Amino acid sequence: MFYIGMEPAKDFRIGAFAFAQKWESCNLAFPPWSWLPCPKHPWLAPPEEEGYLSLEKICISRPNEEEDIDQISQIDTGEEETCCSRNEDVLDDATLVQSNHHELHYCDFHIVYSSTFRVPVLYFRAYCSDGRPLPLDEIEKELPACASKELSKKWTFITQEEHPCLKRPWYKLHPCGTAEWMKLLFLSDTANPKFEVVLELYLLSWFSVVGQVFGLRISLKISN
Repeated sequence: MFYIGMEPAKDFRIGAFAFAQKWESCNLAFPPWSWLPCPKHPWLAPPEEEGYLSLEKICISRPNEEEDIDQISQIDTGEEETCCSRNEDVLDDATLVQSNHHELHYCDFHIVYSSTFRVPVLYFRAYCSDGRPLPLDEIEKELPACASKELSKKWTFITQEEHPCLKRPWYKLHPCGTAEWMKLLFLSDTANPKFEVVLELYLLSWFSVVGQVFGLRISLKISN
């Protein structure tokens, strides 16, 4: 894949820091992504570039169907963001309305580089306010309406596998089709960007697609 050079882990780390900086400057309704190094083994210290991006404790909730609005919020800051807006070019602020009988659910997201597929992979887990893990069927109920549309496009599907860094079961969006649609995305750019620019824009372009499954939309300002 043209995104990756001779040092895939190092290139991913460069792109990850660029993505995190852009996200923090433009997506003020959410906490920043953090770079976390892979846990060290007692007998082996991992290279500095081995790690992943982390966005944790995002509160997810799906409002009533008749409202025809799907939202995701970071509850600790009290700031909200709307997804699947009728106007795809505008990212509106919205108020998340919680019904009294609806328990708060949280989601953690990790972006990990897959050496097998040579692309980033979005890992996630969901849990209740008391820490109990949320099964997949319950997670799917919380996803915005546009999630089923994205998953029906056959470019990915949800599966459960061992987190490559944490060695615990996590869900992930399978990356089987990522390389192909990312190639098409960048090959359609007649500007033929330089390698350094591709590194900076790759995760932004990738997350603008995969984030829609969870209602995490990229602001148009973030790509400027």
